[in-house]
Amino acid sequence: MSQTTMQDTRILDGKALSETMKGEIADEVKEWVAAGHPAPHLAAVLIGEDGASRTYVDHKVRSCARVGFESTLIQRTADITQEELLEIVHGLNDDPSIDGFIVQLPLPDHLDAQAVIEAVDPAKDVDGFHPVNMGNLALGLPGFVPATPAGIMTMLERSGIDTQGKHAVVIGRSSIVGTPMSLLLSRSGQPGNCTVTLCHSRTVDLAGHCREADILVAAVGRPEMVKADMVKEGAIVIDVGITRVEDPTAKRGYRLKGDVDYADVAPRCSWITPVPGGVGPMTIVSLLRNTLTAARAKHRA
Repeated sequence: MSQTTMQDTRILDGKALSETMKGEIADEVKEWVAAGHPAPHLAAVLIGEDGASRTYVDHKVRSCARVGFESTLIQRTADITQEELLEIVHGLNDDPSIDGFIVQLPLPDHLDAQAVIEAVDPAKDVDGFHPVNMGNLALGLPGFVPATPAGIMTMLERSGIDTQGKHAVVIGRSSIVGTPMSLLLSRSGQPGNCTVTLCHSRTVDLAGHCREADILVAAVGRPEMVKADMVKEGAIVIDVGITRVEDPTAKRGYRLKGDVDYADVAPRCSWITPVPGGVGPMTIVSLLRNTLTAARAKHRA
């Protein structure tokens, strides 16, 4: 393959695409409401004072307003008990006005996040984390797909990137991103039909695996761990990581860094996502899409 210069690198602009898709969803919501249905209603549960989580939830609330959704934000202090949190979840399950809801992760250490996820009604699990939805994903059955992997697949599709027969390497095996991403890329379809290697903290020769990737997805939360010598020429690089790194010269005292050393890696890529402005906005728009789907399904039921 001929050498790829920085000028040849194309940016997978999730921010611009998400705005286009929010416009599409807003139009669908107008039609939905005009037909006599209530606006889709998304609720978010935020526990504690984690700055990144708060910023992310605020983005979700603003996005709901942008597309014509109703939104509810439930905030509790970090000392909430497991029983109190589960009571909130059960209340949202039983509330007929709520179409979908999320419990923002991570939760404080004393809380059992998996038990909370399993308590969510699968029909309202717009994060796609419940075992029922994860099982449907594994089997290729209809269900809610976790928002970040769904957003990445949409980005690949809308950008016209042909994934057929490509070797995809996913770094990270979480149930939120890495594992569902590997399933989606291996599925029959476009995007899809990839041969997938799933790497993790015990992988031997991680750099060697990465150098074989036509599509490289980094989702481990380690700032700038992927360097240019780990990426082959012309690869498509999807950076899922986003970490606040202290920087006293920055206005907010920190900068957002991805798992990929962007300046080092971008000149080698055919396509790359920036951080911020890449995967993050597509995660939110996928959450909105899941919520609209939940509202439609409730009406059909």
